[in-house]
Amino acid sequence: MKVGRKRRTSVFYVCNVVHVLKRFVALVTMACLSSSRLCARVQDKLLCQFGHKVRRQTVFVKLKPPGPSALRIFGKTYQRVTTCGPPCGSTSANAAAGYVRRLASSLQSTNTGSLPDYGTQIVDPYRLLEDDLNGIYEDIRAELEKNTNQSELNTIATYYFDGQGKALRPMVAILMARAVNYHVYGENSALLPSQRHVAMISEMIHSASLIHDDVIDQSDFRRGKPSVNVLWNHKKVAMAGDFILAVASMMIARLRSDEVTLVLSQVVTDLVQGEFMQLGSKETENERFAHYLTKTYRKTASLIANSVKAVALLSGADESTCELAFQYGRNLGLSFQLVDDLLDFVSSAQAMGKPTAADLKLGLATAPVLFACEKYPELNPMIMRRFQEAGDVEKAFELVHKSRGLEQTRFLARKHGAEAARLAAELADSPYQKGLVVTTDLVLNRIK
Repeated sequence: MKVGRKRRTSVFYVCNVVHVLKRFVALVTMACLSSSRLCARVQDKLLCQFGHKVRRQTVFVKLKPPGPSALRIFGKTYQRVTTCGPPCGSTSANAAAGYVRRLASSLQSTNTGSLPDYGTQIVDPYRLLEDDLNGIYEDIRAELEKNTNQSELNTIATYYFDGQGKALRPMVAILMARAVNYHVYGENSALLPSQRHVAMISEMIHSASLIHDDVIDQSDFRRGKPSVNVLWNHKKVAMAGDFILAVASMMIARLRSDEVTLVLSQVVTDLVQGEFMQLGSKETENERFAHYLTKTYRKTASLIANSVKAVALLSGADESTCELAFQYGRNLGLSFQLVDDLLDFVSSAQAMGKPTAADLKLGLATAPVLFACEKYPELNPMIMRRFQEAGDVEKAFELVHKSRGLEQTRFLARKHGAEAARLAAELADSPYQKGLVVTTDLVLNRIK
């Protein structure tokens, strides 16, 4: 009987601790995610929905190596920890105590890294696809060259295809193509020539958009060298961007797939609409954040999402797999742009290859500024006048750093990165599927 009382007392004590920790977690979450009311109020399918209650949550805790089931990435070690409440019907002190430990561990998750442990063996996506990516810029330049006899046009059009870019978009497209091919056909599957052409097309559309951006924004530097509009006049540069899109359209037509044509054509439509959205501002906080996220999807994420959907369609995958590929690309693209907006405030001009605080100078309010508005409402009139008054850029830059805007932007980027990794983990286990998971971490931890 004494033993029984001790056991009941132990369970009662641990359950009380669980209750207290639950309350503490709730309070910490409310304090950390001050942006939740903003996100929850905005009715837009692209928003983060921070304010929603979730019964099951996966968090990632940094460990001192070696740890059990640890995942080592770029010198850091992580372990997957799942908090979902005590086992149903369990009354054991051990089970309750285990739940307490998991809850306590979850409190550390706010400031930790990015990539969940899906049992992946770390691979370098670029090395994995070395043969597939080899010569991709040469092939793009050859496509452009054979479609014009104007030497200056060819020089401008090929200026950014010098192999100095990250080649993220073709890498992700080929990685998804191989992962989906393996998922559908097994280990004997091969990369289709049409899928590699989609990878080339994605980089061509991206570079055409950069050329048009340089004309609109009057940029001086891109990728550590003078931008195209510095070296040639604006009319010729704009036409060179159009020429790249025209050649990409011809390549799309040669794929002979109506579905893929529609998917990739949507990218160009989204790019133009996104650019128009970037030229305007919204009055209220809710509208402004929805506007920003929709613009971010159209200008950045749509290209990645529709490219990976296109390669999935070419593989003959079913509708659910094609949608999975699209959602992976959408979340990866949003994460990429959020990190880009973050780096504009924290990275050096030398590391970025272009001036920092460039968005503020262009009159653009990105995620760090929008989050900072919650603490510093004086940013709102600056946003509406697009930081055009003397001292606006410097003041906004200072207020963003004094706020939690950078931290909240980083959190939102991690949220989208984690969702992309979760989706990739649903594909059949293969080196390419593992590469898709690792790519989410590459995006989150990049420095330029």
